[in-house]
Amino acid sequence: QVQLVESGGGLVQAGGSLRLSCAASGIIFSVGAMGWYRQAPGKQRELVATITSGGSTNYADSVKGRFTISRDNSKNTVYLQMNSLKPEDTAVYYCNADLMLHYTLGYRGYWGQGTQVTVSS
Repeated sequence: QVQLVESGGGLVQAGGSLRLSCAASGIIFSVGAMGWYRQAPGKQRELVATITSGGSTNYADSVKGRFTISRDNSKNTVYLQMNSLKPEDTAVYYCNADLMLHYTLGYRGYWGQGTQVTVSS
């Protein structure tokens, strides 16, 4: 069974740092783009950052210069280094990955279960 397993969330003071990890496990033929999204209470889920299989990145304006997305293709893992955290970064962070389970199938998007990030002021 294919799944995305996230780790690294927690409680941190404003100005602090956290590193999120998300590993894709199971029988996977190919991993395409990977990314992080977040959802704060009462708000819609929003894009935080994405990274293609070739390493091209894209960031939400609100996190540019503070967050860095990276990936280890040998481990099917994506990371999100979050620095200079602000209370408004508080949310559940979700990992997303485009996975091809067999060479005859196309890529399909998968979601992790989410990890809570809380930034205190």
